Parts: sequence; structure tokens; C-alpha cells
Amino acid sequence: MRLSSFLIIFFTFITAAGLSLITASYSVTLIEENSEIGVRNALDDDDMTWAEVQADGLQVTLAGVAPTEAVRFRALTTAGGIVDAARVIDEMEVEVQAAIAAPRFSAEILRNDSGLSVIGLIPGTTDRDAVMDRFNDIAGDHGVADLLQTADYPAPDGWEGALAFALSKMEKLPRAKISIEANRVSITAITDSPAAKQKLEADLKKATYPGLTLILDISAPRPVITPFTLRFEATPEGAKFDACSADTDRARDKILAAAIKAGATGAQRCIVGLGVPSPRWAEAVAVSMSALTDIGGGSITFADADITLIALEGTDQRLFDKVVGELETALPDVFALDPKLPAIKDPDAGPPEFTATLSPEGQVQLRGRVSGAPLRELADSYAKARFGSDKVYTAARIVDDLPGDWATRVLAGIEALSGLSNGVLVVTPTKLSISGNTGNPDASSEISTLLLGKLGGGTELDVDVVYQKKLDPVLGLPTPDECEAEIGAILSTGKINFEPGSATIDASALGTMDDIAAVIKRCGELQLEIQGYTDSQGREEMNLALSQSRAESVLNELRARRVPTRSFTATGFGEETPIADNKTEAGREANRRIEFRLIRPDTVADPEQTTLESVTENSDTETATTEEDTPDEQN
Repeated sequence: MRLSSFLIIFFTFITAAGLSLITASYSVTLIEENSEIGVRNALDDDDMTWAEVQADGLQVTLAGVAPTEAVRFRALTTAGGIVDAARVIDEMEVEVQAAIAAPRFSAEILRNDSGLSVIGLIPGTTDRDAVMDRFNDIAGDHGVADLLQTADYPAPDGWEGALAFALSKMEKLPRAKISIEANRVSITAITDSPAAKQKLEADLKKATYPGLTLILDISAPRPVITPFTLRFEATPEGAKFDACSADTDRARDKILAAAIKAGATGAQRCIVGLGVPSPRWAEAVAVSMSALTDIGGGSITFADADITLIALEGTDQRLFDKVVGELETALPDVFALDPKLPAIKDPDAGPPEFTATLSPEGQVQLRGRVSGAPLRELADSYAKARFGSDKVYTAARIVDDLPGDWATRVLAGIEALSGLSNGVLVVTPTKLSISGNTGNPDASSEISTLLLGKLGGGTELDVDVVYQKKLDPVLGLPTPDECEAEIGAILSTGKINFEPGSATIDASALGTMDDIAAVIKRCGELQLEIQGYTDSQGREEMNLALSQSRAESVLNELRARRVPTRSFTATGFGEETPIADNKTEAGREANRRIEFRLIRPDTVADPEQTTLESVTENSDTETATTEEDTPDEQN
């Protein structure tokens, strides 16, 4: 009985334990399923279907690839709202993000008298140390304010070229701002004069290369005009300005309109500058020019607020007095009028005079009368300082009874003459005349201002200076197209001939080569291609080689004449692109040629394009063989 009771109790405990184990196991499974389903549903409701959920006991593991870090964190938060956050195991990954786009690279360089500063962001592939070394070389002792940053990205297309262009031009820009981007350079700068502005713009545009966008904003400050000068002359031959100054564009327009009303024709120049003695300058000029018309002509000269009106010889005295009186009343305050009515001169009386002539070659001759040996030596020395010691010939003689200001007139006249390319100076006791040619469009105004500043407004001047574009150091340079036309004109009258079947230039063509070399030297650096062509006789490969050799021979002849040819290329095209029928001797002779072409982005060997005049090569009078394996002696 006791054993039976023990067994009963033992089996009872075993049964209870088994039931408890089964119950616990079922409870855990139920919790796992509920947790996994709950988290799964919550994630699906939040559009995070990418997440994988797996329950293991009380732990819930999240896996999968989240699109971003923020989404991964949101998934953890969502799961933590369903089960205890401590039970959530994070095994999620974050999707690899696409490479971040490269930033916009740019740099800005500022340079003035205080130094140089550079700011911007450049690629890591750019040699920053080399760039800063270049900036330091340009800045010199002033130093460089370095605000340049670097980003570890490759340089975009066009960046290195634009940067190199800006660095190469920075030395010529002492006061400028340069902005650099890939394939784009913007330059804002100040020059000392309009002529300097024109030259700088021409140099910068010439140095650009295909693909680079160059934006220029070059300004020239208004000049300070001292004295503030205007001189207008009206004679039976016509009316014109010797000098014209205005303080504003509006004043300039008013003065030019008054000049047209007074009889001036053609284009007239009037410089807008600083230094005007009165804001009513244009009004004073207009009424004075009107008065000049009323008395029948003469000259009106302004030197600051001093006005000199000189009537023509023979003007009626009563008319002169009437017009002068009205003008004195009409002039604004500040201006002072000095009217002059010249006496009628004796035509048989020859006044003493001093003359200086400047030839186009730069030779100067001083003749006429001087008041003493010291003045003759001073005039000779002054002229040599202006024109060169080996270019002055002095043959002036000493006489008495010359005016006391004779020396001032002579020296001022020589200084004015130095502003011309060629001309003549004549000094008399009552008048100073200067005439000639110049490449400076403002030379007439500058000369008049100079003479009036040294001699005073009461001096009678006759300034007849002609501007010629070909003498202008900036505009006088021919454009590449003009150079092309000049070479074409040479080739229209002369030929470059080759010895039969060779690349040796015939002696008869050396003169033509000299003329072409002279044009190219004057034109400066050109982008030229020398193209060689043959006719179709002979083997194609040999024709191609012969045309190449002949093009190179022309190039070498130019080099022998010290023509800068670094921007030239020599290319042989053989029998390509014939310009005439190869079935006739005349056609074959025309096809055997050398062509000079400007290299442009779209330059191709196309006979339909405008080209230089073909350089026809010499043809052999012998009959050429037509066998393909035999070279053509005429090619």
C-alpha cells in the first residue's frame, strides 16, 4: 500500500510537470506569434514592407535594407511601440547612398594697388601649391590673401584651361577682378585710357581659345583735362573742332549740335572729362559758337573760363562790336571774353618764322629764326630728347627783334609736334600752326590743350591734325581676315613655283615669299594652315607625300625669314579637293597648288570655303607619265 501510494504521488507530480511544460511552451509560442504578427502589421501599416520581422522567444529581430538612416530609426520606433523596446534586436542595414554630386567650382581673384586676394572652391586635382606660387609671384611684396578652399573631386571639363588663362593674364591686370568657372572667365578691369582699354580688349580676345567664354567689362576713367579746353574754327573752307571738351555726355551732345548748326560736317569728337570750370560750360560754348557764326567766322577758344574770340580778317567793325556786346551779356557768370579783330595785313610783309618738319621716317629738321644761340642749342637738345639724337638736323639762324615769348612758342611747338606721326610746325609772332597725321584720335584736342596751357588762351592757333586708322597702334593692326586678304592680293600678282617633281621652291618665287613674310610679321601671330595639293597623276601615296613636303618647304621658308610660325601648321592633302579638271593640262596646273588658310574651329579642306588665293606651282613642259606606279614629275 505504501508503495502504491508513493507511485501514485510520483506519477501525479510527473503529470503536473509535463502539463506545466506544455502550458509554458504553448504560452511562449503564443507570445512569439503575437509579437511577430503585431510588429509586422505595424510596419506594413507604416509603408515599411522592406523590413523583415522574426521573433525568438521574447526577442523580436528586425532585418532588411532601409532606404535611409531616418527610415531605419523609424522602423525601430514602430517596433518599440508594439513590444518592449528592449526586446527589439536591430540587424537592419541602410542602403548605400549614391555618390554626392560634385560642387560648383569657382574662384574669384581681386587685384589692386594693395595686393591680391583669391577666394573660392577648387577641385582637389588642381595643384593648389602651384596656383598659390603663381599668385605670390604676381603680387610680389604685397602678398596674397588666401581664402581658397579645396574639395576632393576631379576637375570638371574646361576648369584647368579657364584657370590657366586667368593666371596668364593676371600679370597684365593691375586693377581687376577675375571670376573663373569651367569654360568661362569674366574680367572686370580699369585701364588708364581709352587707348589702353582698346588694346587690352584686343589682346584678351586674341588669346582666347575655342570653347572658352570670355566676358569683358573694361572701363577707362574719364580723363582730367587741364586746362579744360575747347577750340572751334569756322572759315570759308569749313568749320571744325581743333579741341573739344565736355563734362557730361549731355553737354557733349549739346556742343556737337551747336557745332553742326555752325557749319561743322562729318564726324566730330568731343572728350568727356573732369575739370570743367562751370556746370554751364555747354551753354557758354553754344552761345559763343553762335556768335562766331553771326560775325561770319573766325575762331573761338576756351581755356577754362577764359574765352578768346578772333574774327576773320576783314570783319566789319560795327558787326563785330554788336555781336561781342550781345555775347558778353549772354555768357554765364565766371566766363571772361577777350574779343580780337585782326588788322588787315600787308601782303608784301613777310613775318619772321620758325619751322620744324617731321617726316614719316621720323627725321626732324629745325629751320627758320631763333632769338639767340642758347635757344638754338635748347631747341636742338629738346628735339633730340623727343625724337632721337640721330634724327634731328638743326639749321636755324639767329636774328634780333623777335617777340619775348618766342622761346616758349618754339619749345611748346616742338613738344606738340612729337605727338604726330609726321607733320609741320610753323611759329610766327602772332600765330602757331601745326599740321600732320596721327594714329591718335584725340591728338588734335591733346595738342590744343597742351599749347593753350603753355601759351594762354589769347594765342592764335591753327591745328590741322588728321587721324589715320593705319597709324593707330591699336586699330592700325590688321585683323586676321585683313591679313588674309593682303596675302591674297600678293598671290594674285605673284606665284610660288616649285621645281618639277620636288619640294624645292623655285628661285623666281623667293620675292613673293619675302612679301608674304612682311605681311605676316606686321599682322602678328596668326593661326594659319599651309595646305599642299597635287593633281591626280601618279600614285596617290606619292602625291600625298609630295604635297606634305611642299607645304613644309613653304613653312621653312617663312621660318628662314624670321616669321613667328609657332601657330602655323603644314598639311599635305595630295590630290584631294581638286579645283579644276585633271583631264586638261591647265586644270592639272591649277590643282598643283599651295593654299594659306586661317585656322578656325570649322576649318576643313573644302574648296567651297573662302580661301587665300591659290599659289600655283610651276608645271613641267614635258609630258608626264600616267602609270600609277611612276611619280608625276609635275605634281
